[in-house]
Amino acid sequence: MATSGDSAPIWLLAAGPAGAVATYWSLYRYYRNNDKSHAFERDTLIKAQPVEGSEEKVDHISRTRDSDIDGDNSEDHRERVERLG
Repeated sequence: MATSGDSAPIWLLAAGPAGAVATYWSLYRYYRNNDKSHAFERDTLIKAQPVEGSEEKVDHISRTRDSDIDGDNSEDHRERVERLG
């Protein structure tokens, strides 16, 4: 068995990085769960249905110079903001 100058085995020096890699890999596998993941596109069945609705035009306003909304309260600060407590 090869040893360094102060009689410590070389495998002891490799144990640190190897342990770090093993810890990282185990935590990665625990939180990632690649082998147990749910494939949404493959495992989930969704029945497509036609879109329902109508094309009815409501409240069309054209050529107006009134740029604000009727009934806005932007000028009345006390009405807009409620006091806390």
